[in-house]
Amino acid sequence: MCTSIVEIVRAEGAGVSEGGWFPVTSAAVTYDHPHHALLEDAITIDFVNPALGPGARAAVEITLDTAKGLVVALTRAIAEAEEMEAGRGQSSAPKERVGISKDVPAHIQADERPIRYNGSGSVHPRLRLTA
Repeated sequence: MCTSIVEIVRAEGAGVSEGGWFPVTSAAVTYDHPHHALLEDAITIDFVNPALGPGARAAVEITLDTAKGLVVALTRAIAEAEEMEAGRGQSSAPKERVGISKDVPAHIQADERPIRYNGSGSVHPRLRLTA
């Protein structure tokens, strides 16, 4: 059964496909039958540039739980980036930390052990998948 669940947003960035890197101008998030993943239904995220034709597409097909975990990771990374940019005077983003939404499955939890990236001195929480 087709779900007709489709969300499309403008996007700015770059994606890589078989032909190499291309400028991304939009992203589509859908929930429907996947084309490649061995799942009944999947969240599909397509990063595209329609002006460049069908070759300008980078896509993933993921489970609902994976999508929810991605939302958590994106929310945390965005909060950290906004905090960093606010410290540089780039944004007036709030300095409060974003926690895990109640909608995130119980098996995706915050791991309080800090992790450092590229020697930057910046500390980030880790996500840990539990059984």
